[in-house]
Amino acid sequence: MTPEAEKFLRRAIELAATARVEGDPPFGALLVGPDGHVLYEEEDTTVTENDIILHPELKLARWAARKLAPNVAAGTTMYTSCQPCGMCTGAIERSGLGRVVYALSTDQLLTLKRSGGFPEVPMEGPALFPEASAPVDGYYG
Repeated sequence: MTPEAEKFLRRAIELAATARVEGDPPFGALLVGPDGHVLYEEEDTTVTENDIILHPELKLARWAARKLAPNVAAGTTMYTSCQPCGMCTGAIERSGLGRVVYALSTDQLLTLKRSGGFPEVPMEGPALFPEASAPVDGYYG
């Protein structure tokens, strides 16, 4: 870990602390361009904006997908206070960002949660493969 990477991770942690003070879950992230300059910062605002998708990593990925050329996005690094969840990871992959550096792992985060997480939702499947695969077949090349 370079001193510069540590500086950016500390900033992500500061953003997480700010989110908590403002009444949101304690998560923050920033996107650094290929030249080492901060392009954009975000905090979690899922509670104050009453929107379950407003994780900072997802907001940054959406911003990058809309505002950055693919070659620029590929050279970026996202620094985040915690390992991105599955939803955010999917958005990061689709946005074409170069890499992610995080402070807390998901396993470490879970040790800090006293009340557990969200209730698990039962899922069933796969089912109806022939019908479900028809609109997808050939889409990805």
